[in-house]
Amino acid sequence: MTQISQARIEAQSRSTFKVFRRIDTRWMDNDVYGHVNNVVYYSWFDSAVNAHLIEQGALDIHHGETIGLVIETQCNYFAPLSFPQLIEAGIRVARIGASSVRYEVGLFAQGEEMCAARGHFVHVYVNKLNRRPVEALPLNLKTVLEKLL
Repeated sequence: MTQISQARIEAQSRSTFKVFRRIDTRWMDNDVYGHVNNVVYYSWFDSAVNAHLIEQGALDIHHGETIGLVIETQCNYFAPLSFPQLIEAGIRVARIGASSVRYEVGLFAQGEEMCAARGHFVHVYVNKLNRRPVEALPLNLKTVLEKLL
């Protein structure tokens, strides 16, 4: 029998994240147990990060030559969230590689100091046409990412 050892993952405070985005919950986000279903959290991660990149001019989803593909994702849950709460997604970058980025996101009930969920995902940035990793991140993207480290 193999034992899996993992360091205890804990909720983090707002101060550990660089920028925040507001997320409005929707009626359909709740599941039959009365809280937001786990799959919705992953959508919030993706939406928060990509909206920030688009607003900062670092990602052009319509005409850009470089796109980010998710290759890894994870979430840990600490407290339930539910409709009609307002959620604040804290964003930071943990690592920037030659063609990849690890984003970390904390989901906070509005006004709460500690996150209700914390997760990450890794984007590999690729050429939109051939889907091969770029040799280096575009400068405008890298500049925005460095502010989130």
